[in-house]
Amino acid sequence: MKKPALSQLFLYRYRFYIGFIILAFAYVAILFGLPLLAPNGLSESEMQSAAHSYALQPDSILKGDIVNLPYRALQKLSITLFGLNVYSVKLPSIVIGLLLGLLLILLLNRWFKNNVALLASILAVLSASFLFLAGSGTPLIMLVFWPTLLLWLGSKIQGVTKPKSRYCFIFAFALLASIFTPHLIYLAAFIVIFALAHPHLRFTIKTLPTVPLILTLFIILVGLASLVVAAFVNPSIIPELLWAPDLGIAEFIENIKFAFIPLFSWNTTLESQFLSPFVGLASIALAVIGLLSTTKGFFASRNSIATCLIIFTVFLSGLNPDSAILILLPLAILIAHGLRYILDKWYNLFPDNPYARISAVFPIGIFMSIMIVGGITHFLYGYHYIPMVADEFNNDITLVHDQLPEGGILYIINNKVAYDFFKVLQDSGEGYMIEDTLPEPSKMPEKYATLGKIEVPGTIENIITSSKSDNSDRIYMYTSNEALGLEINSEEKE
Repeated sequence: MKKPALSQLFLYRYRFYIGFIILAFAYVAILFGLPLLAPNGLSESEMQSAAHSYALQPDSILKGDIVNLPYRALQKLSITLFGLNVYSVKLPSIVIGLLLGLLLILLLNRWFKNNVALLASILAVLSASFLFLAGSGTPLIMLVFWPTLLLWLGSKIQGVTKPKSRYCFIFAFALLASIFTPHLIYLAAFIVIFALAHPHLRFTIKTLPTVPLILTLFIILVGLASLVVAAFVNPSIIPELLWAPDLGIAEFIENIKFAFIPLFSWNTTLESQFLSPFVGLASIALAVIGLLSTTKGFFASRNSIATCLIIFTVFLSGLNPDSAILILLPLAILIAHGLRYILDKWYNLFPDNPYARISAVFPIGIFMSIMIVGGITHFLYGYHYIPMVADEFNNDITLVHDQLPEGGILYIINNKVAYDFFKVLQDSGEGYMIEDTLPEPSKMPEKYATLGKIEVPGTIENIITSSKSDNSDRIYMYTSNEALGLEINSEEKE
């Protein structure tokens, strides 16, 4: 009986489909488990984002309150449906992270062969940096989401004989929505300039059908007009979306330095929510190989766009150090270029020897396993045990839900971020009272609590501690002196 050829075996024929399905299940499982893994709790920026999102009103657009509008609307919906907790704050980023991972896989699969796209996708979406981005309850993920979406839509238009009109319309709407994210209006300008300057893209624009092209330009112009009107109604959004007036050249350069220290340094000595190194050495090595391999065909659009995105990311990080997170997109593209170059060189060494070609699976498998396991382990343990990073997060909201009885009063003094965040508990009707001013001692309620140690009239009944913060004594539970029958001295009465 003749043995079936390797190419006829089921696992071989559908190996890439199986690989992408396994990757999808692993990514979804890890993503929805992120709030239980690392980092545990919420950072100050996540608390600010939640409070800012919940303050969004139906007439906010008319008032010019449009900064990060799509993300804030989604986060408010999440908090309204599920209450204020760690999951509801992070859920918008998790959902957008799912879409971002899918878009990145589709983009790499469109630009590269299946084997390269699969390996690069695994390294990208299972990296520590990508997992952090997808689990952070802030609009930071939109800095990567919009460019990835626009690149994928552009790949569906460019290089196609007859591009479908719907991709042109979606591209225009995505470009319109992206300008509500701080500083991404520069991305819109960059895309327009790049498309007009690049010969391949310029030819694609000329071949587009006239009606879709005119409607696309109309949508973009309407978006820019709406942005100008919003800036006129609410001038405070101008520094957020464009350029802070107090930002000089020296501050711009210092921001760039501060932005890339946690991304590529090998010891965490900086208090930051970013874990160092944010990008692993192996990933950097692959990206450098990929960058060098693109120099030969630099003027191909997919080769030059990664380099241009790196330059653009450096510019954005000068405006806001957190914008350095955009480096993940060009790095993912360059890693794919590096993998393609290595595999091509290996296969060219043994063009007619199938055993030698197959033997590359083992070292590549070991290399990939070390990178993936090392990255996830670095993510899990780093956010738990590196003091400078772990101290940026707390689980106060969980402690309040677990320890403060319904109808309880929580006093938060000299901490505006925490007050605005916990005020959502009161405004959303969850039965808590949040105050930022202490009443007279004689008017203190019988039972109350404070966030942190505060000099108040009363007797401490319990101290709620947390292992998630350097200041482990998070909540103090009090019983008023009058309720205990204790005399209040004259100084307290005054």
